[in-house]
Amino acid sequence: MEDRHEKYIVVAFGGNAFQTKGEKGSVENYWKNAYRSAEFLVKIIKEGYKVAITHGNGPQVGIIAEWMLAGKKLKGLEVMTLDIAGAMSQGWLGYLIQQSLYNKLKEEGLLNGGIVKGIVTIVTQTIVDKNDPAFQNPTKYIGPWYDEAEAKKLAEEFGWTVKPDPRGGWRRVVPSPDPKGHVEIDAVKKLLDEGFIVIASGGGGIPVYYDEKGLLHGVEAVIDKDLAGERLATAIGAGTFMILTDVDKVYINFGKPDQKPIDVMTVSEAKKYLEEGHFKPGSMGPKVLAAIRFIENGGKQAIIAHLTKAYEALKGETGTRIIPD
Repeated sequence: MEDRHEKYIVVAFGGNAFQTKGEKGSVENYWKNAYRSAEFLVKIIKEGYKVAITHGNGPQVGIIAEWMLAGKKLKGLEVMTLDIAGAMSQGWLGYLIQQSLYNKLKEEGLLNGGIVKGIVTIVTQTIVDKNDPAFQNPTKYIGPWYDEAEAKKLAEEFGWTVKPDPRGGWRRVVPSPDPKGHVEIDAVKKLLDEGFIVIASGGGGIPVYYDEKGLLHGVEAVIDKDLAGERLATAIGAGTFMILTDVDKVYINFGKPDQKPIDVMTVSEAKKYLEEGHFKPGSMGPKVLAAIRFIENGGKQAIIAHLTKAYEALKGETGTRIIPD
């Protein structure tokens, strides 16, 4: 277990940090949302935090898959595998964060002779077990919605697994194996220690496994970005792991008349609520599980909060804080 650094923090932005519900996903929308995220980061950098950033990529991987499908239909172009699509999304979103954060830091005089040497995006590979049970039970919905007939036709054509989405329609589902660690973690540590801001494990990282010779191979999967973010935060010895989403706090009995927000919960309380089914697998469940793992692995605090209230949450004014018993 790594020693913990009080001023080392991992911030995990949800995919909705870049394309919020109801937006068209235009270039202008993406830049607007990237600059909004950068404003929070600049505030905490000013306070001396060494920051590693990770992000979701669900909407973007879906868009990339749709582009590939359109290219296949129109031009006969080959469809790339899901690990390659994940790598593409890391470059896409990493670029947005890099440039917006660079410009904000430059305006504040914090770059090039200031307290930050630069911002680096690392194309990050995340190690999984090739025998993970998730490969036999795909559960992660990605991409657009189809009617049943079209979904089954695409499944036959491309070898996809498709299922009805509880929110309506049919969608592609892919495995979501449990992350074990990151191949490039030593580079992440070195850069942070040297004064760089690092964007890593984007979209949960590119899923890879080691063969019997110790060689790496990509697999068709999408890793949960919060579970992978915990592995990143633990490996660099961060004191704080922050998960930013589209709700203000964690709730028990969410969506019911007796729903109750939680300001602070110990790891034991979090485990109890998780076992009781308060946190759904496709939404809050992985976030709470990631927070539990972070604390059990020696973290000081995990925070789950709304992305527009990130600074206030770090100050303890909103959000949900998960702490040791």
